[in-house]
Amino acid sequence: MISPLFIAHGSPMMAVEHNEVTRFLEELGRHVRPKAIVIFTAHWEEETLSVSSPDGAFDTIYDFGGFPPELYAIRYPAPGDPALAARVAELLKGKGIEVRMKDRGLDHGSWVPLSRMYPEADIPVVQLSVNPHLAPEEQYRIGEALRELGQEDILVMGSGVTVHNLRKVRWGMPRDSAPEAWAVAFDDWLIGKLEERNWKDLFRYEELAPHAKDAVPREEHFVPLFLAAGSAQPEGRTEVIHRSYEMGTLSYLSLSFGA
Repeated sequence: MISPLFIAHGSPMMAVEHNEVTRFLEELGRHVRPKAIVIFTAHWEEETLSVSSPDGAFDTIYDFGGFPPELYAIRYPAPGDPALAARVAELLKGKGIEVRMKDRGLDHGSWVPLSRMYPEADIPVVQLSVNPHLAPEEQYRIGEALRELGQEDILVMGSGVTVHNLRKVRWGMPRDSAPEAWAVAFDDWLIGKLEERNWKDLFRYEELAPHAKDAVPREEHFVPLFLAAGSAQPEGRTEVIHRSYEMGTLSYLSLSFGA
């Protein structure tokens, strides 16, 4: 049995840097060895939930600009798993969720963290889109449709960021500098509610969480948390598996949800 994960993918530079976040991801990959990975990525937005998994290796998408050339030289040719993708689609359709299959490579929300967790690119991947305009309850319901996968050692992962506001980032700030108090307060509230499994409040985070508008100015990086959490067993507990910050506000909070 493998617990669903929410992993903060942060900057694309995670693929080439060596720091506490990349060490965490490498260690996590050594301890969590799934048969396959089903990943919701913040960097693929579709109105209709879309599923991609080629018959062969994924292409690597460089959906960013202005980074060092070494980043664009990386390839992450993880294998697809069309049979698992079809099953994922059927599980979702079985809950009344509209789904379509689409041919798409791995964006950096997927390949950057996976390249640190599983550098051999030898674990089959199914990539799913997000629709940031759906209510948190609906995001959670989508995750619920995939609950049985964790019991079969298939890792369901949400790749996003809890505090992600590029207008609030303090560019050039040393990594070991103290984070902004408001960013910490938002994550503190989030962790507390997750540990209580207080979904009523979590679904109303925009109203109830401190500094919610600063932390989540747009929902695409936040909703993978609800998608991953929904795929966990209802009685499971939330565990903080990593927490750090970069440039004052960018959160690397990562979570495990009891399978």
